[in-house]
Amino acid sequence: MTAPAGQSGATGHGGHHPWHRVYEALEDEHDYEIDDIGGALPDGLRGTLYRNGPGRWQVGESLLDHIFDGDGMLSMFAFPGDGRVRYRNRYVRTRHYRYGQEKGRVGLRGIGTQRPGGMLANMFRPPSNVANTGVVLHGGKLLALWEGGRPFRLDPDSLETLGEYSFGGRLKVPAAFSAHPSRCPDTGELFNFGMDFTRARSLRCYRVDPDGALHHLPRVPLPYTPWNHDFALTRRHLVFVINPVVPKAAGILLGTKSISEALRYEPHRPTCFTIVPRDGGRARVIEHEALLGFHFVNAFEDGDDIVVEFVRFADWDGVATAFRDFRTRDFPWGCALMRYRVSPESGRVEGEELCALPLELPHADVRQAGSPHRYTYFAGRTRPGSPDDRIGIHAFDHVTGERKVHELPAGHMPGEPVFAPRAPDAPEGDGWLLALAYDPGGHRSRLLVLDARDVEADPVAVLGLRHHIPMGFHGAFTERVAHSGK
Repeated sequence: MTAPAGQSGATGHGGHHPWHRVYEALEDEHDYEIDDIGGALPDGLRGTLYRNGPGRWQVGESLLDHIFDGDGMLSMFAFPGDGRVRYRNRYVRTRHYRYGQEKGRVGLRGIGTQRPGGMLANMFRPPSNVANTGVVLHGGKLLALWEGGRPFRLDPDSLETLGEYSFGGRLKVPAAFSAHPSRCPDTGELFNFGMDFTRARSLRCYRVDPDGALHHLPRVPLPYTPWNHDFALTRRHLVFVINPVVPKAAGILLGTKSISEALRYEPHRPTCFTIVPRDGGRARVIEHEALLGFHFVNAFEDGDDIVVEFVRFADWDGVATAFRDFRTRDFPWGCALMRYRVSPESGRVEGEELCALPLELPHADVRQAGSPHRYTYFAGRTRPGSPDDRIGIHAFDHVTGERKVHELPAGHMPGEPVFAPRAPDAPEGDGWLLALAYDPGGHRSRLLVLDARDVEADPVAVLGLRHHIPMGFHGAFTERVAHSGK
């Protein structure tokens, strides 16, 4: 995120903007009932919000060099539906976390953090799985997800780490199960992918049935070997927008460059709109002029066409620099909410800009996955270009074209808004947005419960934590209520 409005020229801890303290470590693991509640929890809010993100970017005295290298920490908000809520956080006991706890120093390679010892210490070593990006509860199993490796399974109540998860041996090393799976509301199947660097120019795709068994779809051939972050699911397809962000293998393998340093944006290569049939049929790759899209909202079929919505960025260098210098740099905001209409038979791709606003972390009602959705929620600036610009939670209505916003106080920083329906069969948009917000004045985080039908109104409830939660990535809401026992 970029510096919140009202912070221009004002610095705090370490000479940086006060909101940068959100990157300070949370060393302690907590388990308590939240007693600081402003307003009242709505009666229908029953279930569990899980969130994942780095809890610390430091090992001993060593600072980690990339936002994706921090140790994964899950946070859990359990709503039993009786006006109470319980908070719990636990670090994922990955090899990286355990090594840091035991040795008190950096010893494993990360995405941007090299092992001490130079080229020889990093040669032919893959990055360590820190399980810090996404989270999903599927088939009764809670999985902490990361970009380049297998999931870690955790107990959905205690958040105890149960170990790296291979789906009964079906997901073999070095296969990856990416951080952005998508579930079909009709069949209950979970779909995902993993970049396959063991075979050049290909993509692995997976289907996980409702009981949790993993099935492989045919490999998808691509014109180059990219780094890819997300995809969208329709009723019949997996939809990828493959950016020409290419890892240069020589520097990575020889240990002369970190993975992040070896990524190159090559706009002379095409962006590949890649349509993968869910039934295992042959994928269709449609080439388009280069663009950058990382986080998807949704996709759906419209006749023979496919419509896909995501946030498009204008500048790779700005994104890469912000990921590396996250403690001190503002996040780039040269982006827009876009919809592209893809015609697989003719190969035509047409783009439509929906909202040219600095924004990120888009989210929609997951019950609409694969169907046309009316509302897109995201975090973004509220008054671009104004001296009093701030950050807020936005709701964009695709029917009316209106955008409504819940504006945060100056200097406060929100996370991803996650939609929780009022009831399983409630209409789209009838529910609440759950979003963390960091208050630099008190160095604490709050969970905002907003009425998704009226995001401009005061929060229905504000849950004040006893500490801050470091800036995280993604979350998921489930109807299952996590048990409060330790």
